[in-house]
Amino acid sequence: MAEMLQVEIVKAQALGAADVALWRQWSTTNPALSSPYFRWDYTEVASRVCPGAAVAVFRRGQETVGFFPHQRRGGAVQPLGAPMNDYHGVIAPTGGDIGLEEVARLLKARRLNVPGWIGAAESGEPRMTVQAALPDEGFDGWYAERRSTFGKFFKDKERARRSLETELGPITVAHGLRDPVLLDHLIDLKAAQYRRSGLHDIFACGWTRDLLHALMREDRPDFGASLATMHGGDRLTAIEFSLHAGRHYHFWFPAYEPSLARCSPGILLSMDTMRLAGADGFRVFDFGFEGEHYKKYFVNARQTVREAVVMRPGLTSLATDAMVGALDRAGGRGEAIRASLRRRWATIEACEDTAAGRLRGAAVAARSAAAKIAVRRKTPARVAHA
Repeated sequence: MAEMLQVEIVKAQALGAADVALWRQWSTTNPALSSPYFRWDYTEVASRVCPGAAVAVFRRGQETVGFFPHQRRGGAVQPLGAPMNDYHGVIAPTGGDIGLEEVARLLKARRLNVPGWIGAAESGEPRMTVQAALPDEGFDGWYAERRSTFGKFFKDKERARRSLETELGPITVAHGLRDPVLLDHLIDLKAAQYRRSGLHDIFACGWTRDLLHALMREDRPDFGASLATMHGGDRLTAIEFSLHAGRHYHFWFPAYEPSLARCSPGILLSMDTMRLAGADGFRVFDFGFEGEHYKKYFVNARQTVREAVVMRPGLTSLATDAMVGALDRAGGRGEAIRASLRRRWATIEACEDTAAGRLRGAAVAARSAAAKIAVRRKTPARVAHA
């Protein structure tokens, strides 16, 4: 009879050398854990920065069988580094799944919120993430196949590159940069974008900005975070911050010059980053969740994750339910709005480590959603013509 699963909650810094060695072994040999977010290095760095950081160590008897890095916000639990962590699950050997619901029970979480769970789970809904997998010969083989399959799209990007060069001067691309001033510039661009779109500014809380800087400072042999840039002449046209480990390169925070959108500088930078990083040995380029139209032209691989909120037995409502109910009564009915609000609340809850901050964020989210509904209700319906 198998021994009962037990959990110990510790700080990452308290893990012994044997447990760290197990973590490193499992995250490099279990194919489900290929994302850089599963590396010990990510947890070790993030635990120094993220409020409420801890590691759940799962054991059967004296044997360690898994780890789950996480953070707490009151009685709620999220993956470590949320809302910026795109993949999460239990670090365990192949075939050693510890299910999502079991994790929530052992952690005694009032609520466990996971947007990209990998591993066994009964709760929630499937979501798809997308990747570009390069063949052994690297970027050229991938590009030849993609250009053959989607000729119009990639010919258009080749024309866009020529147009950008004609307008601004020679195009230069650099990757593997670790410039804190450039990173601050990118963060400021993203923060402004969030505010313009009415989304919660994930960088306003401070620690999220600190996390990107801390990760970028760690230039380790098989793990790191860095910037890539594209210039046309002397002008910065696009910039992206990425996380990478092993042969896996995760595109994370992109930004480009909006006035040059017609030339697709962000897409051109992604292609050039793949070319340069592919020459360094990277073979999987992860674009995160599907959705943006351009991704379908790049990706040739997909991974299914689970988006779920696991509630403690006896609790039946989320903190967003009051907001959702009010918006329903205001005319904003629909499960899409409910899902959007819950994701927005998950972002606010993860960013803000005080109750007052979470309440402020929730109030802003509710006003923003109500305003969007009001605009839609005032917009005249389109009339179909024969």
